[in-house]
Amino acid sequence: PIPMFNLPDGGEIAVPTDKLPVLLPENVVMDGVTSPLKADATWRKATINGQDVERETDTFDTFMESSWYYARFTCPDYDKGILDSERANYWLPVDQYVGGIEHAILHLLYARFFHKLLRDDGHLSSDEPFKRLLCQGMVLAESYYKKRDDGGMDWFNPAEVEVNCNERGHILGAIHIPSGTVLEVGGMTKMSKSKNNGVDPQTTIDRYGADTVRVFTMFAAPPEQTLEWNNDGVAGAQRFLKRLWTFCQQHATVLHSAAASLNKQGHCREIEDDQALASRRQEIHSALEKALADFERNQFNTVIAACMTMLNAIYKTLPGEAATPQQAERVAAEGIGLLLRLLAPVAPHICHKLWQELNFGKDILDANWPTVASDALVQSSVELVVQVNGKLRAKLQVAVDADKQSIEAQAQAEENVQKFIAGKTVRKVIVVPGKLVNIVAN
Repeated sequence: PIPMFNLPDGGEIAVPTDKLPVLLPENVVMDGVTSPLKADATWRKATINGQDVERETDTFDTFMESSWYYARFTCPDYDKGILDSERANYWLPVDQYVGGIEHAILHLLYARFFHKLLRDDGHLSSDEPFKRLLCQGMVLAESYYKKRDDGGMDWFNPAEVEVNCNERGHILGAIHIPSGTVLEVGGMTKMSKSKNNGVDPQTTIDRYGADTVRVFTMFAAPPEQTLEWNNDGVAGAQRFLKRLWTFCQQHATVLHSAAASLNKQGHCREIEDDQALASRRQEIHSALEKALADFERNQFNTVIAACMTMLNAIYKTLPGEAATPQQAERVAAEGIGLLLRLLAPVAPHICHKLWQELNFGKDILDANWPTVASDALVQSSVELVVQVNGKLRAKLQVAVDADKQSIEAQAQAEENVQKFIAGKTVRKVIVVPGKLVNIVAN
């Protein structure tokens, strides 16, 4: 109820502080026609300073309560006023607001109004309630129905439906498993109770694990766009995490040992005399650099894609034929340590477990956020495509500053290239810096 008294002369006064809060009556009749407060004459009547007054029977709109909850969350136990300014000013403004776009025309406007009202009244020092806004997209799922004789539709949950698909994965038909009823396909629609196409997260978590579901949800689409729920996509996320787990388990001994050699940032020493390994390390740090920027832009799907790129590069380090095996082990450990920290916000359980088992530290939650090693991004070599008469015959790693003559010599010395120029005269060698070498021979 609004804490005001209506006076006989038509004026209004606020309910005194010692009479707050105003409590609603409990024994009321809810007939759906008359306001229970207006119908309760006993509750309405009150006396203030010896004068008969009447309580306000109108009530606050829900926006009155829902527009400043974030501020009260900073001091829920405070009982000396509306806000504890010291705590509220410490926490506010909110760093990140996540909500549907429908909030932009109602809740956010009211929240700004109330925030500025609280500021003007001396309770807050900040001008705005939220620093950043993210409006998430809707989650879609396949829908299935059967028409009733009365023209209505009965909707069936996807978990109880078996589908028949063509080679491209398009659904051709659907059957309700418990009853064998042939169903119509309603297509991808917003998950809703009315269409009974909601997916129970717990069922999926029980089957695939919480980390897998989290990775799929973040990877399937940018957060502001619609997400089409797809069980095949969930299985794909699980395969990625299994690849990570498998690599770490297969090389646990060397990773555990090499982790101890990394510096405080989790970086290894600069690679020497191994261009292929330096190239792998550059791939890892280039992907990390992009992922860190994408995290800031809330592009979590491309963050996961970068994690996959990092893992692919790490796989190429061990087991391998590196010129310097110990350096390869350090690069692998560095890459895994960076990957685990990058992936931890999305897949915290597997990352926490591997972090401890591989000797990176006690708790990944206490670890530093990953950083890019500047020396790793310095490109010492470049991969060139080698063609003979326009057809790909080899790939070549050369120093970035290699001259045209040495590149030509290296290209012609490649074993597979030798097969296609043997017995022929090399007429011309075209070198496109940083890209390819084309040998013209007949």
